[in-house]
Amino acid sequence: MPEKRQESSVIITNSSEKLVQFLEDTGLHKKDFAEMVGVTLSYVYSLIDNTIPFSTRTTTLERIAAVMEIHPEDFPEYKISEEPKLVDPGIQFLKQKQKEQGFSNLDLIKKFTRKRRVEIVDLWRGALPLPLDWTYLYSIAEILNVSAQEIYPFWKSRMQQYLIAGGIDMMLNSELVNSMFEGANSYLKTKYTHH
Repeated sequence: MPEKRQESSVIITNSSEKLVQFLEDTGLHKKDFAEMVGVTLSYVYSLIDNTIPFSTRTTTLERIAAVMEIHPEDFPEYKISEEPKLVDPGIQFLKQKQKEQGFSNLDLIKKFTRKRRVEIVDLWRGALPLPLDWTYLYSIAEILNVSAQEIYPFWKSRMQQYLIAGGIDMMLNSELVNSMFEGANSYLKTKYTHH
């Protein structure tokens, strides 16, 4: 019998088995996992059922990989997306802080309301840029022990990109834009000085 076990450990586990093992190891309920990945509970059951082929949807596989903290390429079904990945400096900064805090992706995702979980997964997998909504962004920063002053430069940069994309000429409107950011920075300093 021990010989058979050695042989089976050489065999690469298939995607369904990887998922089942992850859910067992973490004690994560299938319903919670479904919410994090943005699929139905019945779809999760079809993912873990070996009688049905595992998902080949790029978005779904990337979300599953983000929750499991593995590379999407670890799933044989994964086809590399034609869409370029966003490498957002603000998200990279937050991921580094997450690492320093010792949070797994799952630990982090669980700290958010059910409605926000799939969005956090999408931010972490590089499908969304840093949120423009300051309250939402700061709620992420707070969980990771990041001060308003630390995250503000990333928000400012993201807001500048947004304004440029919206058609604002940053050179012609530099005084207005600078005044706006000075006001925002001053407001944040008075509101969040204790952190």
